Amino acid sequence: MISFFQKKVYLADYLHGLVDIHNHILPGIDDGAKTVEDSLELIRTFSEMGVTNFRCTPHIMHNHYDNTPKTIKNSYDQLLEGIKKKDLSDIKIDYAAEHMIDDNFENILQEKQVMPLGSDYLLIEMSYLQPSFNFDISVEEIARHGYFPILAHPERYMYYHGSYGKYPSMKSKGILFQLNLLSLSSESYGAAAQKMAEKLLKNDLIDFVGSDIHNIRQLELLKEIKLSKKVLTKLLPIIERTIQTFY
Repeated sequence: MISFFQKKVYLADYLHGLVDIHNHILPGIDDGAKTVEDSLELIRTFSEMGVTNFRCTPHIMHNHYDNTPKTIKNSYDQLLEGIKKKDLSDIKIDYAAEHMIDDNFENILQEKQVMPLGSDYLLIEMSYLQPSFNFDISVEEIARHGYFPILAHPERYMYYHGSYGKYPSMKSKGILFQLNLLSLSSESYGAAAQKMAEKLLKNDLIDFVGSDIHNIRQLELLKEIKLSKKVLTKLLPIIERTIQTFY
């Protein structure tokens, strides 16, 4: 373990016990792991950091990844069988989804085809190009259906970086924020995303964290992230809140 009082510390040293509520480790279902063996490699590498509890969240994205509860369950069952064959008894996995707020989202919400995190939370995202035109209406509908909306990786929506007031405005409407751990370095998404991640942490706007891991390259980058004491101090309570909420 690296001393907390050093100038920089490895993030990976503080992830033991984390429940990863955002990842793409289910095989063959989106732009994440392609095969069960890919999934198992990710799980094995995560376990080296003490992360053994996962909520798998493949994309549900109209005309790109038209996943359903059935396709997600089928992929989950394949991975679960692979975990059993490898006798990885310490691994705990469950499944949900990352829902794109697009022109089909309200349809699947009405048809009860969404995949919540636990029973109370719904992980949502927007395009990186522009805000979803129906975002506010969709958030209201999510609440009406009894879910708390969690917006994935708010630090990555560059169109909000120049209008920071949008973030507290969303929070005031009951939207929760999930930070990508990879955003805490410029290596994955760039310096602007890192700067916004640190600003949101500083201003206590982040509720949960997740890895958003798609492949082993990203996971190796995660292992190399170093944090300042100031950032780590803000991050640790959020890691603990994520564990307590989703364990």
